[in-house]
Amino acid sequence: MKEIIIDTLLDTIKIIPFLFIAFLLIELMEHKLSNKTKKVITKSKKYGPVLGSLLGAIPQCGFSVMATNLYVTRIITLGTLISIYLSTSDEMLPILISEKAPISLISKIILIKVLLGIIYGIIIDIIFTKIFKSKEKETYEICDKQHCHCEENILLSSLKHTLKIGLFILITTFILNTLFHYVGEDYLSQILLKDNIFGPFITCLIGLIPNCGASVILTELYLNNAVSLPALISGLLSSSGSALLVLFRTNKNIKENIFILSLLYLIGVFTGIILELVNLIK
Repeated sequence: MKEIIIDTLLDTIKIIPFLFIAFLLIELMEHKLSNKTKKVITKSKKYGPVLGSLLGAIPQCGFSVMATNLYVTRIITLGTLISIYLSTSDEMLPILISEKAPISLISKIILIKVLLGIIYGIIIDIIFTKIFKSKEKETYEICDKQHCHCEENILLSSLKHTLKIGLFILITTFILNTLFHYVGEDYLSQILLKDNIFGPFITCLIGLIPNCGASVILTELYLNNAVSLPALISGLLSSSGSALLVLFRTNKNIKENIFILSLLYLIGVFTGIILELVNLIK
């Protein structure tokens, strides 16, 4: 156990500096783009899913939360909301950067999520636009203060994000190292159904956890070779950070909220199964 603890601490400490730099860059980008992003997505109209998916891929503080608020007041469509949820990577990007993952891998994941966000968003708008009719519009701030730190000093905010995600990584790494040591990598992979078409059923459930911890767990599982790339993408598609919490808190239509949650899960599972079957990505 002592060796596991030491290895976990060393693994976490090594990535902290890179994690801080990644979050600092994201914070700088957020402060420059947040208001512009809100204006663009608000005026997107029929091009909402395309712009939503492209903008969702840009690391921004609370973007999926802002989109949720805009959807609740019907400023954006359901297709646009889903496209943003699907393309948003939450903490996946800074973790992959801090772990020095290949640029080709990072680009592949982001590109796939953006393309799927556009495709699914357009299809959903075609099918459901007439069902989810307009409401009275209201104004929301892009930054939900419970879920991001847009008003704080950039360095302080970056440090808070780093410590928070660093703690998630520490806990996740410790659990994985313990499982690998006592259970074995092969057996853990079997439990998580690695390289199995049913693997996405598990990773999508993890992705639905309404917290940044979901993307942390999924990314760490992939980096530790416990889940396949299709299963990772599947789980990341269903992961939208704290946005689902905001949806259930602000939207009084519970049936609609459950429908959106189910839609995310089904999209993630379906896509993961297809990716596993065609075996185009590894």
